[in-house]
Amino acid sequence: MAEVIPFPAPEPPAPGVEDRPVLVLDLGGQYAQLIARRVRDCGVFSELVGHEITADEARRRRPVALILSGGPASVYADAAPRIDPGLYELGVPVLGICYGAQLMALDLGGAVERTGVSEFGKTALHTSSGALFKGLPEEQTAWMSHRDTVTAPPEGAEVTAESPATPVAAFEAPERGLYGVQFHPEVVHTPHGQDVLENFLYGVAHVPPAWTAVAVIEEQVERIQAQVGSEQVLCGLSGGVDSAVAALLVHKAVGDQLTCVFVDHGLLRKDEATQVVETFRRHFRVPLVHVDAERRFLARLRGVIDPEDKRRAIGEEFIRVFEEEAARLGRTPFLVQGTLYSDVIESGGEAGVAAKIKSHHNVGGLPEKMDFSLVEPLRLLFKDEVRRVGEELGLPEEMVWRHPFPGPGLAIRIIGEVTHERLEILREADAILLEEVRRAGLYRELWQCFAVLPAIRSVGVQGDERTYAYPIVIRAVTSDDAMTADWARLPYDLLETVSSRIINEIPAVNRVALDLTSKPPGTIEWE
Repeated sequence: MAEVIPFPAPEPPAPGVEDRPVLVLDLGGQYAQLIARRVRDCGVFSELVGHEITADEARRRRPVALILSGGPASVYADAAPRIDPGLYELGVPVLGICYGAQLMALDLGGAVERTGVSEFGKTALHTSSGALFKGLPEEQTAWMSHRDTVTAPPEGAEVTAESPATPVAAFEAPERGLYGVQFHPEVVHTPHGQDVLENFLYGVAHVPPAWTAVAVIEEQVERIQAQVGSEQVLCGLSGGVDSAVAALLVHKAVGDQLTCVFVDHGLLRKDEATQVVETFRRHFRVPLVHVDAERRFLARLRGVIDPEDKRRAIGEEFIRVFEEEAARLGRTPFLVQGTLYSDVIESGGEAGVAAKIKSHHNVGGLPEKMDFSLVEPLRLLFKDEVRRVGEELGLPEEMVWRHPFPGPGLAIRIIGEVTHERLEILREADAILLEEVRRAGLYRELWQCFAVLPAIRSVGVQGDERTYAYPIVIRAVTSDDAMTADWARLPYDLLETVSSRIINEIPAVNRVALDLTSKPPGTIEWE
């Protein structure tokens, strides 16, 4: 095989690992965000941007490489997404994936046709040469999803892979910095897909794997210090991993300039409030205001049954409590918020996220007009990256890997009116469930696992007596991102143990049921 001469390497990355990103252009494919995540899994910082980005805009971001995502359209459709041709001339390598490869071929002298033969799912792939397949087996499996096919690569490009129905399954033009694959390297169904991405990033773009938890912490500490200066900072702690990691990052940067306010609405899981206080006040010695507001919230929830009314009541009460505490602390110009990169993407990207508070994320429903500037140390991180940063900062494992928990807490896991009695019943049942799931070694395999309390009663028999008590529903799901989810196949012996313990240890419960609904059609939470 002839030696592949890679495209001229870009300038060495600047000291900040976020200063020279790999830009992933979203061409409408369902896996665009996943591509950005896979690049980061290689230890390389990536940003997801719209395909409308101009060459000048991209140049200002100083990318080390571009990746063109897949997309559902035909490249010949009138409404098919296009890119600025100047993006090919930035002097950095470009990788096209599926639709991205077809668009590259069409734009740069190749050909794309509807041959009448489609490929969907696992496909045999034969590779012959190329930098993308260096060190990989010639015969491998790849995941395909296309009707249009590249029948001729861009001018000057060499075909480096083929499948039974696709003569140009991959191509490379090293001297032009052009690389294309018809398959999807970002999905787990392509066993060597991550290797292909690593070959592109390390071997072609010459980007070192510098995007690590340690590097993120160092860079964010510097940025927070530059933003905040000597001013005071306020953080609303929810007990979840996002607000916890954000708070620890800011505390590492500015120390006692930070004050955390933990509004305990009484709707948390068993012992969570105690854990938050112990972790932040006693272990990390973060200035913390603990507000025990359970009575206030239960008073607001009295007689409320509709789930949206519950959310609204909890959000409004949270605002009042938070405003009262903020006023007691005096002038605090900065507010920490645990916004994640997925929030930024879903808000329309950088241009779609306001610099002032407009809606709530982690802090639970803050008002539209509060005179704070946001400190968002997690806005460039995905959830798994937040967890790694949390581990590096020393956050306890049970907090780092805690399952997602809704802002309204157990209020929306009680189907009906929320009362102190029902909260205690649900807390105990949920604690038993999670204890047994952890004992079985399954907690980290599940996206979420929790108990639900429908505020109804059913007849049962315990001993020689008739009972009339509550049911508990077990909800456990697996997922990658919560957009879709499948019900978890928990072992029967585990379910038997959980059911037996809940019924025997909680007198107000006489029945346990299992929710076997996927998302869609159901949601993960019940309300």
